[in-house]
Parts: sequence; structure tokens; C-alpha cells
Amino acid sequence: MGRRKAQLDDSLSGSRAVGSFSARLLAWWDQHGRKDLPWQHPRSPYRVWVSEIMLQQTQVGTVIPYFERWMLRFPNLQALASASLDEVLSHWAGLGYYARARNLHKAAQACVNEHAGELPTSAAELSALPGIGLSTANAIISQASDTPSAVLDGNVRRVLARHLALQEWPGSAAAQDTLWQAAEQRLPSTRGADYTQAIMDLGALLCTRSRPRCSECPLRDDCRAFTQGLQDDLPAPKPTTKVAQRDVWWLVVLDTRSQSGPRILLEKRPPSGIWGGLWSLPEAASREELQQLSGMDLSQARLLGRRSHRLSHIAMSIYPVVMGSSGARQVESSVQQAAKQAWYGLEAGQLPAMPRPLAVLVSQLREELTGGKV
Repeated sequence: MGRRKAQLDDSLSGSRAVGSFSARLLAWWDQHGRKDLPWQHPRSPYRVWVSEIMLQQTQVGTVIPYFERWMLRFPNLQALASASLDEVLSHWAGLGYYARARNLHKAAQACVNEHAGELPTSAAELSALPGIGLSTANAIISQASDTPSAVLDGNVRRVLARHLALQEWPGSAAAQDTLWQAAEQRLPSTRGADYTQAIMDLGALLCTRSRPRCSECPLRDDCRAFTQGLQDDLPAPKPTTKVAQRDVWWLVVLDTRSQSGPRILLEKRPPSGIWGGLWSLPEAASREELQQLSGMDLSQARLLGRRSHRLSHIAMSIYPVVMGSSGARQVESSVQQAAKQAWYGLEAGQLPAMPRPLAVLVSQLREELTGGKV
């Protein structure tokens, strides 16, 4: 703790006062910052909240079209709260980390039921909602009400870790204490919305993870990482975590004799866990287990070949096994009785929210059917 406090104190007693940190940053943002992001016009607590959740571990360029489509369908809390989870997930499909969408839905319903249909205005009440931590709560407050409030998302952590030349991994509990102090001490007295956007923009545009553009940075004069030549070494990387290897066998049951067009049998996953709440395929850890689970003879089924998919903590090897219309007839009666299973047409507009590797597979099957190969 002594070394971390010394890092913070040394940084704050440099040649420039802490107050000039925000002044220099805002001056840079006035000239170079992003001012035309869709959630800025108009800027409301709801729009800021949705954008902040979407931007977690996702880049701005990826988020913008999702945000725009989301606002067309769910323009306010009431619209989001009254929608089904399936529809919410379908508008999220492709962004990944689906717990974010589930938490948006739960939080919207909590706001309708407990907060008169509005987002709370205090950080404590906001943080009590599903999926909203202190940094996101403060981001909502600062951008929606223009009240300066400390945020500590990934971009801000990187800026402050370099400015302090923090040696610890910024995600550690000890480093978080130091970074929160630094974030709060550098706040301006006004222009909370602009400052929050400015420090996030600095991390996204100049103080990037690799090859930071220090020569253009307004904070370089007292950035300890830059003055010590450590900008390429900091922030310290996250300690490596063990990645689990997992085999997943998928049962692909196709009905190509349906009068309405080709259909695929999908199964809704449990609400929590990997791909929680999405529609996927019946699965097992091995071909033998899949055969036992389905009750089908898979000896004549077509194996499409191994596919790889990586999650943050799991490396998957996916083996899709295709059963044609004979398999469809075999499961028809059981599907009608199983609430978690349903037939869906293969056309994109007919499909529910599903994991990315399955969306790719379905697209390939659609092409094969069009070419008469299945």
C-alpha cells in the first residue's frame, strides 16, 4: 500500500497541478473528441445506460449499428421492460456477453416496478440494478446530468495506470483503490459529461493498448509512463488464466419436407451460464452421449467436421452432426411436447437469437439447401 500511495502522491505533486489534468484533457477533447456518437444526441439517462452496457468489452464502431437498431425497437425503459427476453436477445445477437442483455432487461423491469419507470438518479440506487457497477452508474450520472463523477472503465484505467506508472495489473483490488482515488482527484468542477467522454476518448484514440500516440497526448508532460519510457510496458497485463478445453457435439435435425420451407430444430438454453437464454442445438460432450440423449441412431448421420470457437475461459471444439428429414419425423411428436424445443425456418428473418457459431452454421446450411446439397 505504501508504494501505491507514493505513486499517487508523486504524480499529484508533479510540475502541473491536478486541476490542469482536466483542463488539458477538455481542451484536447474540444478540438479532437468524438461529439457525434448516437447516444449523445439526444443524451438521456436511458440512452447513456444502454450505450455504456453495449460498450463494455466492445468497440464503438461495432456498437453503433446495434445501438441504433435497439433504440428503434426499445426507445425507452417501458418498451424494453415489456418486451420478451427472446426479442431482447434477438436484438443483441452478435454482440456477445449475453448476460449484458439479460441484465438490461431485468434492470428495465426493476425500474418500471420499483422506480416509477425511470432510472434512479443516485449512484447507490443505480449500482443496485442488475449489471450496473459504480463506474457505469457514475457514467450515467455524469453524462445525463453533467455532474462530474469518476468513471473507471477499461480506457480510463489504462490512461490513469500510465499516468501514475502503476506497476500492478489495473484489475487487481489493490490497484483499483489507487485508480479510484486518482479518478476522483482529477475531476473538473464543471462539464461532467464532456470530461467523462474526453477521458474515455483519450484511451480509445490516443492512449491505446498498443502503440500509444504519446506525441499527440495532452497529458504527456507529467505522464510517468511516458517520461520513464514505460508506455509500451504499462498497464501491466492480466495474470494468465487457465483456458478449459471442451468438446461439444451438436445435433442438427433438419426438416426439408415442410411446406413452409426448410426448418431446423432448436433448443432454448437455460437462462444462466454460457449463451444463457439463447436458442441453440441439442448438445452433448461426445457422439455416444448425443446418441443416447436424442434416442436416435446417428451411425448414418453426416458429420460436418470440427469447428473452433473461443470464449474468454473456454476453447470449444464443436462437432455438428446432421440428421435429415427422417430424423425430423422421429422427433416430431416429442418436440410438440417439449416447451424448450421448437422448429424454426432457416431464413434469417425467421430465426431467434442464437450463439455466433450456430448462426454461421445455419447460414452455411441455408446455402447448401439452396444448392440442393442437403
